[in-house]
This record gives sequence, C-alpha cells and structure tokens, in this order.
Amino acid sequence: MKNTKIYTKTFDLGNGQEVSIETGKLAKQADGAVVVKIGKTMLLATVVSTKEQRIGAGFLPLTVDYQEKFAASGSIPGGFLKREARLSNYEILISRLIDRAIRPLFPKDYFSDIQVLISLISSDEQIIPDSYVALAASSAITISDIPFKGPISEVRVALINDEFVINPKKDELKKAKMDIIVAATEENVNMVEGGMDEVSEEVLAEAIKKGHEAIKIQCKVQKELREECGIEKREYEKGMEDDILKKLAFEKFEDKVEKIAETPTEKDERSDALSNIWTEYVENLSEEELEDKDTLSLMKKYFGDVKKETIRKVVLDNKTRLDGRKYDEIRNISCEVDYLPSAHGSAVFTRGETQSLTSVTFGSRLDEQMVDGAFYKGFEKFILHYNFPAFSTGEVKPNRGPARREIGHGNLAKRALERVLPSEDVNPYTIRIVSDILESNGSSSMATVCAGCLALMDAGVKIKKPVSGIAMGLIIDTETNKYAVLSDILGDEDHLGDMDFKVTGTENGLTACQMDIKVEGLSYEILSEALQQAKRGRMHILEKMKEAIVEPRQSYKEHAPQIEKIIVEEAVIGKIIGPGGKQIQQIQKDTNAKITIGDPINEKATIEIVTPTAKEMKAAKATIKQITAKPEEGKIYDAKVVSVVDFGAFLEFMPGNEGLLHNSEYSYDRSIQTNKMVKKGDIVKVKLINIDQRSGKFRLSKKVLEKK
Repeated sequence: MKNTKIYTKTFDLGNGQEVSIETGKLAKQADGAVVVKIGKTMLLATVVSTKEQRIGAGFLPLTVDYQEKFAASGSIPGGFLKREARLSNYEILISRLIDRAIRPLFPKDYFSDIQVLISLISSDEQIIPDSYVALAASSAITISDIPFKGPISEVRVALINDEFVINPKKDELKKAKMDIIVAATEENVNMVEGGMDEVSEEVLAEAIKKGHEAIKIQCKVQKELREECGIEKREYEKGMEDDILKKLAFEKFEDKVEKIAETPTEKDERSDALSNIWTEYVENLSEEELEDKDTLSLMKKYFGDVKKETIRKVVLDNKTRLDGRKYDEIRNISCEVDYLPSAHGSAVFTRGETQSLTSVTFGSRLDEQMVDGAFYKGFEKFILHYNFPAFSTGEVKPNRGPARREIGHGNLAKRALERVLPSEDVNPYTIRIVSDILESNGSSSMATVCAGCLALMDAGVKIKKPVSGIAMGLIIDTETNKYAVLSDILGDEDHLGDMDFKVTGTENGLTACQMDIKVEGLSYEILSEALQQAKRGRMHILEKMKEAIVEPRQSYKEHAPQIEKIIVEEAVIGKIIGPGGKQIQQIQKDTNAKITIGDPINEKATIEIVTPTAKEMKAAKATIKQITAKPEEGKIYDAKVVSVVDFGAFLEFMPGNEGLLHNSEYSYDRSIQTNKMVKKGDIVKVKLINIDQRSGKFRLSKKVLEKK
C-alpha cells in the first residue's frame, strides 16, 4: 500500500518568490506525483513507468507532455471543440525542454515505458510557468521508485539592466536583453536554450553559471524530499550481456571500422562501407548461428558499440574527422539568393551535404498567427516553419506533418532571426519564413538560420545585421581527459559525440543558442573554448554569406504587396466602415485592397491598407482620405444626387456627408428648380456655402459657380 502521508518542502531562490513542492495529496496511484506552487501558479507533475522491460529496444521509451489547462487562467479554449486538444507548439517546446534535460539521466539499460505528464492547473499573471516545469517533472521522478540519476532542475536566466535575474516575472522579462533556460544536475549543466540581443560569449557563460547556482538549491530540496518520502528505487530486469561475445565483436570489427574511420569519405559511402561489414559477417554465419536470434541481436548491439568507440578513438588519436577535416574546419559553403522568382525573398544555402531552400512571404495584419493559450494569448507577426522531408536523408517515410523535432528546430531558427528584425514602423509586414531541408548531414537548423537571413535580405527586410549559425560538437574521454571540440558537426559526429551545441549570432554577439550535453562533468573551460571556436566559425560563415548579398535590398520586390498605414481620428471610423460595413467593403472591392482597423488608442486609430500594386494603393488611400476629410466651407465638390424632394435634392458631396441643394440655390433663374433638373445618381458640381454649427447640416449651392 502506498504511503498516504503528505510531504511538503519550501524554498526561496532569492527573487522573493517562495516555491513549495508537495506530494502525497494528489494523483496517488501514479508512481510519483507532486504539486509545485509559486504564488497562484500550480503545476501537477506525474510519472508512471511500466514494470516490464522492452529488452533489446535500443532506446529509452520516454514520453514527456506539458499541457496548460485553460481553467488555470479562468478562460475557455477557442475553436469549435472548446476543450484542450493536441499540444500547441508552445507546449511541445516546453515538453522538449524537459525531455532533453531528463532523458540522459535514466540508466542506459532501463527500457521500461515512462510517461511524464505536467499540467498547469492554476496560473498567476506574472509567474512564467515554464521556469518551473522541469523542477516539477524531476521532483515527481525523484520521489518515485523509478531509477534516475537526478534530480535535475531548470531555471530561466534573464539579463535585465546588466544584471542576471533568476526566474523573472512576466513584466520584467519584457526588458530582458537575454532570456535563456538552463538545466542541470547538482553537479553538471546538461541543457541550455534561449535567445539574446547580441551578447558576448563571456556573458552567456556567466549566465549559465548563475543559473547552475540556483539549480543546486532546487536539487538539494528534491533530495531532502526523497529522503522524507523514503521510497526505494525499483529493481529491474537487465538486458542480456556477454563479455566474451563483446570481446569477440571488437576482435572481428574494430580494425575494419578503424580503417573506414581513418579514410575520409562522403556520408553515403561511409554508411555503405560500415553496413557492408555487418552484412559480410552475417553472410558467413552458419544456419545454426543464424537461428540463434538472441546471440545475433546481441552481436549487432556490440557492433554498434564497436563503431561508436572506435570512431571516437580515431578522432581523438589522429586529430582528424570522418570527412578528413580539422577540428575547427568548416565544410564548403555556397549561397544563392533570389532563387524563386515568385517568392518575396528566397535563398539556397548549402554547407557540405546539408542544404536549405528558404522562402520569405509577406502578409498583412490579417495573416498574423493567433496564439490562444492558457498563459500566453496574442498575435505573432513573425512566423518560421522548418520542414524535414524524408528524402533529405535518402529515406522513405510517411508525410505526417511536423514532428516535435521540426517544431524545435524551427523555434531555434526563429529565436536567432527575430532579434535582428526591424521595428514595426520600419517593417509593416507579417513575415513567414519557410525552410525546406533538401539535404541533411548535420545541423540543418543552422542552415535554416543562414538561409533565412539571406532570404530576408533578398526580400528587402531591413534587418539590423546578418546572422549566421554553427553547430559545435564534442568528443571527450573522461578517463584520459582527452577531448576534441568539433566545428560544423556531421550527423554521425552528433550521434557519437558528447555535446550538440548550436550557436547563432551577428558579428557583434550572440542571438540564440541550444546546447545538449550527453556526458557528465563538462567543465566551463571546455564550454568557453567551444564558444570561442564557434565564434570563429560563425565569422567564416558570415563572410561566405556576404559573397551572395552584403546587405538588405534597398526596396521590396515589385510583386511584393504594398502596405501602408494611416492614422485617423476615432470619430471617423464609423464613416469608413459605413452602415453594416457597406462602405469599407465597397472600398476593398473597388481597389482590391485588404483594410484592417486597429483598436483606438488616445482617440486615434491605425488603418492598415494592403494592395497588390502601387496604383491600387493610391486609389484606396485617396478614397479613405476623402472619407476622413472634414467638410470645408467654401470648397467646391463633385456631389452625387442621393434623393430628390419637393424643395430640392440631397447630394453626397463627400463620402458619408450629405447636404441640401435647395431649389433656390440651383440657378439665378428662379424658374429653374433643382427637383426638376436632377435625378438620383447624377453628379453635380456644387459649393459648400454653409455649415450649421449647431445642427451640423450642410447647405450646397450650384448657382454661385455660375455668372449672374
């Protein structure tokens, strides 16, 4: 029977926010469950792991889902269903942050299914929940019986007024020059992600240190909570191991793998050569050996170990890489802009065997992305989508839309580029960037950053400075302390390496980073070395990009939509819209324009006009200016007859403004009367001779324009 006692631990990170972790009250049938509370924010985290092992799975079957309940903020979901459905992109990104931090800390021979669920069940307007979700997830795992080499936690580190702030409030974050999430155990940092306004490598390293200091406090509290709960970690079935068979695998395969690793080759050639080693081995087995599936499966696993250990050894000992490059050498780069004639901006960026075809499309305010979440609501003017089709790696897979990896890579590229976008008064467009990866062998997200930057400049977007990105790797032998920091890593180097560190920035500083560390004990000295080596690589890539385009084009392309804004008085909005929207619909029909009217601020409203051509823009602006113009006494107008009455006719001399042309004002010849001379729809040139200040009525005259 499970312990039903309630345990609570509280602590303060020094930012004035008391944090409590409670277990034993909710979700008691889960293997582990906690509620983390900060102010009015409450996070429920649960973890369950099956008792059965997936022997021979070769991967950890871990699922992490973060979801925000709309009731947490006292709101109802938008859309037709009115309930929480699939995770939003934001929730997926937070789920990835947790997953990447905890995944390396489960035992390598533990293959039971694990499901971690974190729900925002109550929210506070100023407490940002994603700063605490990993604390909740780790606490649930730590107090459970599931084997785990944690605890871990994550904190947000912001640079505000040149000071580091841990887990700032929502309003404080608006002033931040840097916003990163740091994840770590009590001993080591294992994940970093965030964006920044051209800060230096030294500032980023210092921010990571500050974050780690706060995380140590959280890890200590989790350990204390685990001791109070007193739950022992479970015993689990270990996978088959055979030291003799492993030794045999190294004897059979090591020399062959080493020879391939020492010979610089392309990705496909190298992959085929390694596959042929295993194929040749299987072809020489007897029928009896082939029938022994367990031994064959174990031998294949050891062949994978041989490949990984041997290639790592070759890279460290020979100081050369799989494709023959030096540690800090960047692959060949080619850049081309204006590749797609119909796009508003486009670029092709190729680095080695990685290639991105990226387009930029301009839209209006109507094209903004609506964000409808329990915590964040609003609209986004900058959208970046990253696509990774199977053919980019020579594979066949069903096209099921973007997976979590694609969403994460797109978000990283978006972080990198949005920091250099111009202000809204300079760039009126909603911008959508689409990166289609056509080839992939390492760091397609960084190719997206480079191609996206080139495409923005090709489109004429006045970005502050060009941005490039590079993926850094690391191979370290913890026994000998030999290590190699690798610039512009290959896919194989990512797989067999101990770090994947993506860094983006301008010539003046960093704009985004994403780091995943797979080894314990990475020193800040190695981290600093990687950042400086990355800087040299970024500068090299920027120079290559300048060969295609140095700065943004001076003007948008001819086929780009025209967007202009007009500020009008709040009082005239009704005239522009007209009864039932008739007036604004007519303008849009006549000029092929899209017109949106913003909410009034200080009795002023902004009207955004979008047209396909400059000619249509001129017509739409002229019509709106005519509607919003104030009638001027003494001015001559071409007026349209709206209705005819016994004593004259009513004429619309300005859109939404009608005046009376009395019979006596049609002509000096009194025998000629207005109602006898005009009919509905006629155009008559008249002069506005009087504005009644009390009634607001207008008197028109035709005769004053004639000679007596």
